[in-house]
Amino acid sequence: MSRFTGSTWKVSRRLGYSISETGKELIKRNYAPGQHGAKRGKLKEYGAQQAEKQKVRYTYGMSEKQFTKVFAEAAKMEGKTGVNFLKLLECRLDNLVYRLGFASTRAQARQLVNHGHIVVDGKKVDIASYRVKPGQTIAMKEASKDLVVVKAALEAKVARPAYVSFDADKNVGSLVRIPERDEFLTDINEQLIVEFYNRA
Repeated sequence: MSRFTGSTWKVSRRLGYSISETGKELIKRNYAPGQHGAKRGKLKEYGAQQAEKQKVRYTYGMSEKQFTKVFAEAAKMEGKTGVNFLKLLECRLDNLVYRLGFASTRAQARQLVNHGHIVVDGKKVDIASYRVKPGQTIAMKEASKDLVVVKAALEAKVARPAYVSFDADKNVGSLVRIPERDEFLTDINEQLIVEFYNRA
């Protein structure tokens, strides 16, 4: 499947979950779009599993193929598959560019990465799915530091999660450690995603 380019607000309303993590999409109309959106019944087991998967997939802005590939990698790791899966997603470069405040949305963060505006440990990285390791630094390329969208995003950033650090004087951030499960996407039940992929 190609990358989704439709309305993320409609997706949020359909799933009953704010994929931007701001809650703005659900303030006025917290029910599914369409003529009968407000009357839709409760999802059955398979529907609930699929919806949980879609919540996470759209949150990180990934294609189905990419998403499934990361899940397969998580399934081979020691520990809980669902937790490992979400941690792998959270350590993506585009997500951390967003978490640090260089971009106001993950889509914007992905564009910054793809267009070569981001450097990791001083070297340009233009792959959004690049997995950042603890201790690595993330910054804007020297020629891109004055981008209006970046300045606006940094000014609007109120708080950052504890697993990242940011030097406001140098505009350099880093992944301090692998995040704990209770530090991000706390409304997501990852076990439903595991059940979705493990169904016989």
